[in-house]
Amino acid sequence: MTQDELKLEVAKAAIAYVVENEIVGVGTGSTANFFIDELAKIKHKVKATVASSEATAARLRAHGFEVLDLNDVTSMPVYIDGADEITASGAMIKGGGAALTREKIVASVAEKFICIADGSKLVETLGKFPLPVEVIPMSHAVVARKLNAIGGEAKLRMKDEKPLVTDNGNYILDVHGMQITDPVAMEAAINNIVGVVTVGLFAAQGANVCLLGMAEGVKTLQF
Repeated sequence: MTQDELKLEVAKAAIAYVVENEIVGVGTGSTANFFIDELAKIKHKVKATVASSEATAARLRAHGFEVLDLNDVTSMPVYIDGADEITASGAMIKGGGAALTREKIVASVAEKFICIADGSKLVETLGKFPLPVEVIPMSHAVVARKLNAIGGEAKLRMKDEKPLVTDNGNYILDVHGMQITDPVAMEAAINNIVGVVTVGLFAAQGANVCLLGMAEGVKTLQF
Protein backbone atom coordinates (compact mmCIF):
# COMPACT_ATOMS: atom_id res chain seq x y z
CA MET A 1 0.00 0.00 0.00
CA THR A 2 1.15 3.55 -0.69
CA GLN A 3 1.71 6.04 2.12
CA ASP A 4 -1.48 7.91 1.12
CA GLU A 5 -3.47 4.65 1.21
CA LEU A 6 -2.17 3.96 4.73
CA LYS A 7 -3.11 7.50 5.82
CA LEU A 8 -6.60 7.00 4.40
CA GLU A 9 -7.02 3.75 6.34
CA VAL A 10 -6.13 5.36 9.69
CA ALA A 11 -8.34 8.36 8.88
CA LYS A 12 -11.27 5.98 8.38
CA ALA A 13 -10.42 4.13 11.61
CA ALA A 14 -10.35 7.41 13.57
CA ILE A 15 -14.03 8.03 12.82
CA ALA A 16 -14.87 5.40 15.46
CA TYR A 17 -13.43 7.77 18.12
CA VAL A 18 -15.69 10.69 17.17
CA VAL A 19 -18.33 11.25 19.85
CA GLU A 20 -21.74 11.94 18.33
CA ASN A 21 -23.20 15.42 18.73
CA GLU A 22 -20.02 16.72 20.35
CA ILE A 23 -17.18 19.03 19.30
CA VAL A 24 -14.27 17.46 17.42
CA GLY A 25 -10.75 18.93 17.54
CA VAL A 26 -8.94 18.54 14.23
CA GLY A 27 -5.22 18.74 13.53
CA THR A 28 -3.14 19.89 10.58
CA GLY A 29 -1.31 18.12 7.78
CA SER A 30 -1.81 15.50 5.10
CA THR A 31 -3.14 12.76 7.39
CA ALA A 32 -5.48 15.20 9.14
CA ASN A 33 -6.77 16.24 5.72
CA PHE A 34 -7.75 12.64 4.98
CA PHE A 35 -9.56 12.60 8.32
CA ILE A 36 -11.45 15.83 7.53
CA ASP A 37 -12.66 14.33 4.27
CA GLU A 38 -13.85 11.18 6.09
CA LEU A 39 -15.45 13.26 8.85
CA ALA A 40 -17.50 15.08 6.20
CA LYS A 41 -19.31 11.80 5.52
CA ILE A 42 -20.81 11.92 9.05
CA LYS A 43 -21.14 15.70 9.23
CA HIS A 44 -24.74 15.38 10.50
CA LYS A 45 -23.39 13.68 13.65
CA VAL A 46 -20.86 16.42 14.47
CA LYS A 47 -21.93 19.37 16.63
CA ALA A 48 -18.99 21.58 15.62
CA THR A 49 -15.22 21.54 15.18
CA VAL A 50 -12.11 23.30 16.46
CA ALA A 51 -9.20 23.74 14.03
CA SER A 52 -5.49 23.81 14.84
CA SER A 53 -4.60 26.00 11.85
CA GLU A 54 -6.07 28.41 9.32
CA ALA A 55 -5.60 25.77 6.61
CA THR A 56 -7.57 23.19 8.58
CA ALA A 57 -10.31 25.71 9.36
CA ALA A 58 -10.64 26.49 5.65
CA ARG A 59 -10.91 22.80 4.73
CA LEU A 60 -13.50 22.18 7.45
CA ARG A 61 -15.59 25.17 6.36
CA ALA A 62 -15.39 24.02 2.74
CA HIS A 63 -17.09 20.79 3.89
CA GLY A 64 -19.77 22.81 5.69
CA PHE A 65 -18.58 22.34 9.28
CA GLU A 66 -18.97 25.04 11.91
CA VAL A 67 -15.51 25.98 13.18
CA LEU A 68 -15.49 27.38 16.72
CA ASP A 69 -12.99 29.68 18.38
CA LEU A 70 -11.27 27.63 21.08
CA ASN A 71 -12.00 30.41 23.59
CA ASP A 72 -15.70 29.52 23.27
CA VAL A 73 -15.11 25.82 24.02
CA THR A 74 -15.02 24.46 27.57
CA SER A 75 -14.84 20.73 26.80
CA MET A 76 -14.03 18.50 23.85
CA PRO A 77 -13.99 14.68 23.88
CA VAL A 78 -11.34 14.11 21.20
CA TYR A 79 -8.56 15.78 19.25
CA ILE A 80 -7.45 13.87 16.16
CA ASP A 81 -4.16 14.67 14.45
CA GLY A 82 -1.10 13.14 12.82
CA ALA A 83 2.52 13.02 13.99
CA ASP A 84 5.94 13.28 12.39
CA GLU A 85 7.32 10.70 14.83
CA ILE A 86 5.80 8.74 17.73
CA THR A 87 7.30 6.31 20.23
CA ALA A 88 5.80 3.21 21.81
CA SER A 89 5.08 5.31 24.93
CA GLY A 90 3.04 7.92 23.01
CA ALA A 91 5.59 10.76 22.93
CA MET A 92 5.55 12.61 19.62
CA ILE A 93 7.36 15.10 17.43
CA LYS A 94 4.89 17.35 15.64
CA GLY A 95 5.16 20.58 13.70
CA GLY A 96 6.14 19.53 10.20
CA GLY A 97 3.08 21.48 9.06
CA ALA A 98 4.09 24.55 11.12
CA ALA A 99 1.01 24.38 13.37
CA LEU A 100 2.65 22.97 16.53
CA THR A 101 1.60 25.74 18.93
CA ARG A 102 -2.08 25.69 18.02
CA GLU A 103 -2.02 21.88 17.87
CA LYS A 104 -0.67 21.73 21.41
CA ILE A 105 -3.22 24.25 22.67
CA VAL A 106 -6.21 22.47 21.11
CA ALA A 107 -4.93 19.07 22.27
CA SER A 108 -4.68 20.39 25.84
CA VAL A 109 -8.45 20.97 25.92
CA ALA A 110 -9.40 17.52 24.62
CA GLU A 111 -10.08 14.58 26.91
CA LYS A 112 -8.29 12.25 24.46
CA PHE A 113 -5.60 12.74 21.80
CA ILE A 114 -5.99 10.23 18.97
CA CYS A 115 -2.84 10.13 16.84
CA ILE A 116 -3.25 8.88 13.27
CA ALA A 117 -0.11 8.01 11.32
CA ASP A 118 1.35 5.58 8.84
CA GLY A 119 3.59 2.90 10.30
CA SER A 120 6.82 4.62 9.27
CA LYS A 121 6.23 7.27 11.96
CA LEU A 122 6.74 4.77 14.82
CA VAL A 123 10.32 5.09 16.13
CA GLU A 124 12.35 3.86 19.10
CA THR A 125 13.98 7.26 19.73
CA LEU A 126 12.66 10.64 18.68
CA GLY A 127 14.89 13.02 16.73
CA LYS A 128 15.58 11.70 13.26
CA PHE A 129 12.81 14.01 12.09
CA PRO A 130 14.02 17.59 12.69
CA LEU A 131 12.47 18.96 15.88
CA PRO A 132 10.38 22.10 15.19
CA VAL A 133 10.58 24.98 17.66
CA GLU A 134 8.33 28.01 17.20
CA VAL A 135 10.09 31.22 18.23
CA ILE A 136 9.43 34.96 18.47
CA PRO A 137 11.08 36.41 15.32
CA MET A 138 13.45 38.76 17.17
CA SER A 139 14.80 35.81 19.18
CA HIS A 140 15.53 33.26 16.45
CA ALA A 141 19.32 33.76 16.41
CA VAL A 142 19.79 33.61 20.19
CA VAL A 143 17.44 30.62 20.52
CA ALA A 144 19.30 28.84 17.71
CA ARG A 145 22.59 29.27 19.57
CA LYS A 146 21.07 27.81 22.75
CA LEU A 147 19.58 24.86 20.85
CA ASN A 148 22.95 24.21 19.23
CA ALA A 149 24.53 24.21 22.69
CA ILE A 150 22.33 21.28 23.79
CA GLY A 151 23.44 19.14 20.88
CA GLY A 152 21.33 20.04 17.89
CA GLU A 153 21.78 22.00 14.69
CA ALA A 154 19.04 24.61 14.47
CA LYS A 155 18.06 25.92 11.05
CA LEU A 156 15.50 28.62 10.31
CA ARG A 157 12.64 27.16 8.24
CA MET A 158 12.35 29.02 4.96
CA LYS A 159 9.61 29.44 2.36
CA ASP A 160 10.13 31.24 -0.95
CA GLU A 161 13.58 32.35 0.24
CA LYS A 162 12.09 34.07 3.30
CA PRO A 163 11.55 32.79 6.85
CA LEU A 164 8.31 30.84 7.04
CA VAL A 165 5.76 32.71 9.16
CA THR A 166 3.32 30.66 11.26
CA ASP A 167 -0.37 31.45 11.76
CA ASN A 168 0.77 33.14 14.98
CA GLY A 169 3.21 35.45 13.19
CA ASN A 170 6.30 33.61 14.43
CA TYR A 171 9.27 31.74 12.92
CA ILE A 172 10.22 28.07 13.17
CA LEU A 173 13.65 26.62 13.91
CA ASP A 174 14.08 22.99 12.83
CA VAL A 175 16.62 21.24 15.05
CA HIS A 176 18.54 18.49 13.24
CA GLY A 177 20.67 15.70 14.65
CA MET A 178 18.88 15.18 17.98
CA GLN A 179 18.69 11.90 19.91
CA ILE A 180 15.84 12.56 22.32
CA THR A 181 16.06 9.84 24.96
CA ASP A 182 14.07 11.76 27.60
CA PRO A 183 11.40 13.67 25.66
CA VAL A 184 9.58 14.99 28.76
CA ALA A 185 12.77 16.57 30.13
CA MET A 186 13.76 17.90 26.70
CA GLU A 187 10.31 19.42 26.19
CA ALA A 188 10.57 21.28 29.51
CA ALA A 189 14.14 22.43 28.87
CA ILE A 190 13.41 23.87 25.42
CA ASN A 191 10.14 25.48 26.52
CA ASN A 192 12.15 27.29 29.23
CA ILE A 193 14.43 29.01 26.69
CA VAL A 194 13.46 32.67 26.51
CA GLY A 195 12.04 33.44 23.08
CA VAL A 196 10.58 29.96 22.53
CA VAL A 197 6.82 29.90 22.02
CA THR A 198 6.45 26.11 21.82
CA VAL A 199 8.59 23.09 21.06
CA GLY A 200 7.13 20.38 18.85
CA LEU A 201 7.62 17.69 21.50
CA PHE A 202 4.29 16.30 22.70
CA ALA A 203 5.58 14.21 25.59
CA ALA A 204 4.38 15.68 28.89
CA GLN A 205 0.94 15.33 27.32
CA GLY A 206 1.31 12.79 24.52
CA ALA A 207 -1.18 10.68 22.60
CA ASN A 208 -3.75 8.50 24.38
CA VAL A 209 -4.24 6.27 21.36
CA CYS A 210 -2.27 5.87 18.15
CA LEU A 211 -3.78 4.34 15.03
CA LEU A 212 -0.90 3.14 12.85
CA GLY A 213 -1.42 2.33 9.20
CA MET A 214 0.45 -0.88 8.43
CA ALA A 215 0.52 -3.07 5.31
CA GLU A 216 -1.43 -5.73 7.24
CA GLY A 217 -4.03 -3.26 8.52
CA VAL A 218 -4.53 -0.60 11.19
CA LYS A 219 -2.68 -1.29 14.44
CA THR A 220 -3.99 0.33 17.63
CA LEU A 221 -1.58 1.42 20.40
CA GLN A 222 -3.01 2.49 23.76
CA PHE A 223 -0.95 4.59 26.18
